[in-house]
Amino acid sequence: MNQLAEELNSILANTAAGRLLSEMGRRMYFPKGILTQSAEATEKAYKYNATVGMAYEHGEPMMLDALKEALPGLTPKEAVAYAPTGGIMPLRLRWKESLYRKNPSLLGKDFSMPVVVPGLTAAVSYLTDLFVEPGDTVVVPDLHWPNYRLIIEERKTAAGLTFPIFANGGYNLEGLSARLREAGSRRGKAICILNFPNNPTGYSLTSQEADKLVATLVAIANEGTDLLVIADDAYFGLQYEKNLLEESIFARLVDAHQNILAVKADGPTKEDYVWGFRVGFVTFGGKGLTEVQQDALVKKLLGITRSAVSSSSGLAQHLLLKALEYEGYEEQKARYRAILEGRYRALKSAISQAKLPDSFIPLPFNSGYFMSFECRGFSAEQLRIRLRNNHGSGTISMQDKYLRVAFSSVEEEDIPDLLDKILLVVREIEPNS
Repeated sequence: MNQLAEELNSILANTAAGRLLSEMGRRMYFPKGILTQSAEATEKAYKYNATVGMAYEHGEPMMLDALKEALPGLTPKEAVAYAPTGGIMPLRLRWKESLYRKNPSLLGKDFSMPVVVPGLTAAVSYLTDLFVEPGDTVVVPDLHWPNYRLIIEERKTAAGLTFPIFANGGYNLEGLSARLREAGSRRGKAICILNFPNNPTGYSLTSQEADKLVATLVAIANEGTDLLVIADDAYFGLQYEKNLLEESIFARLVDAHQNILAVKADGPTKEDYVWGFRVGFVTFGGKGLTEVQQDALVKKLLGITRSAVSSSSGLAQHLLLKALEYEGYEEQKARYRAILEGRYRALKSAISQAKLPDSFIPLPFNSGYFMSFECRGFSAEQLRIRLRNNHGSGTISMQDKYLRVAFSSVEEEDIPDLLDKILLVVREIEPNS
């Protein structure tokens, strides 16, 4: 094992983070080779810098005229230069500051510097590289982002332990607890991904459910199980009802128990309406983790990033930073959020006024981009195909049992008509019609 990896492992010894590392995670480190030497030269090589693998002209990276015309507000360094492996520091600092502002429970608490990764898919994938072994189990609800399955089961040859997401009209905390205890009994550790607002159901925890969830995780940690809790906050800030948890569950877990390692995976994709930027952030927190130990986890993640993509898009990072610093940024975000909330309320109203068959059941939803219907006794895939072919309306079928509707992408005034078309096809294929 590389000496740098051994040094990081020594720093993390006797912590939940150290015990949770996979074999790859234990081997991983951030090299001190070309990147370190280039950084030193950038600081001290005042005459010639022959370290960086980029082409320069008159002290600036070469940039095609076509790109200069398309990106007039950016310098060549901002537009075409490599970004550091962990992301450009002004953006990382700005994002960390925003976490405190958006999550009041984080005030006075310590956590790592966010690391930039190429989107939330990469965030989840790199975290499984660090912490998931073949044969491990990762607990997710039965209704989850399908990419989890590709990452967990196919890339890592681990197992996804699922539980019914809803029970008694709310989030199934008992099902989650049972699965975590089942996973913990196998190897002394348990891993779960918590995604609120949830894709595909559009459900966020109530404040009471959030309190119970934290108490549940602490109780399991008290039993001696090491817990890795990944907060997938892809749809952060899009709650539309009162008494919902509006901050990340990460904020409640960073100092909850020494056996809990909390990780926040988030980014501007939905928060800032930049779906194609492919910029995400990973942030670590845990009770008792020192700054040196947090930095050790960051270095291991940098090693994963370096070995996978080298670095994320510098162009996207600089554009995002300019957006975050733009006057009127918050007001424009609020305007877009209000549009999404209007579409949510239009769908809620349309569903409440419609006569839905007993076999076509809207699942609880209160936030995010989506909601889902359960199809009992008929095929959700058949429903999807007929909607598309006969009515020009696209939806998503899942497990041939659920139909996901993205109200985020339908104009508010068109939502009642969309629901009418869905119900028309349901009545055509529903066996009791």
